[in-house]
Order: sequence, then C-alpha cells, then structure tokens
Amino acid sequence: MTPPPAARNADARVARVIAAFEALSPHSLDALCALYADDARFKDPFNDVRGHAALRAIFAHMFKALEAPRFQIRDVLVQGDQCFLTWDFRFHLQRLASDEQCIHGGTHLQFAVDGRIAVHRDYWDAAEELYEKLPLLGALMRWLKRRAAG
Repeated sequence: MTPPPAARNADARVARVIAAFEALSPHSLDALCALYADDARFKDPFNDVRGHAALRAIFAHMFKALEAPRFQIRDVLVQGDQCFLTWDFRFHLQRLASDEQCIHGGTHLQFAVDGRIAVHRDYWDAAEELYEKLPLLGALMRWLKRRAAG
C-alpha cells in the first residue's frame, strides 16, 4: 500500500500543507492560515483574495455551505519553492443531492522565503466538476457541451 503524500514527501513545507488540508475542519482554520504569508494570494474559479481574513472566510463559508467537505491529496510535485498538488475534494451538497460529490483539481503553491505559502492557485473546471452535477443547471451545461463539440 502506498503511503499518503505527506508521509512520502521530504519537503517539510509541503508535508505541513498536505497534513493541514487532509485534516481540515472548522476548528483548524487558524492553523491553516498560519501556513500562509500575511499577504498571501488565494485564487480559485470563484475567488481572488489576499490575506488571512479573506482566506479564512472562504474556508469558513465552505464548511457552512457544504456537508462533510474533505480533501484527499493524490499527487505531489516539488521543485524549489514551487509545488503542484492534485487532489480530490469530496462533499455533499446541502439541500440539493444526497450523493457524495467529487471535484478533481490541482493546486499550484509558491512558498515565501520564510516557508509559508505566498501564492495558492487552484485549478479545476467549475462547469464539468460542479455545474454539470446540479439538477437543472447540469442539463443545460451538458446540452451546451454537446452543442459546442459539434
């Protein structure tokens, strides 16, 4: 059996990030923010923010909007102060569907000189990974995708 990414990564900065994301809970948000530089930038398909307060608000909202959200880190690439992670984000949508949902994505991290995260950029396809799975919007998105494909 392959050990988890944190256990097989020798870079202490990366191992801390992986451990924090895989154990993320509403009670660990302060510890997560401590891994980021004070003016760190976080960007994903819905947000583009700087600083601990904005970062904390995004993750706090995640826990309010979703049931049982959790990350599983799949792959890790590290080169100098750069890191790329692939992950599965699993959750249940409140009030919409009882089936567990999964978003496959990737994160590019840039570390500051002090070892904290300076830039966190998430890459994932919101249309395929989220919108297509919603009851009404999903049908429209799948139809549009078929039409665009010819």
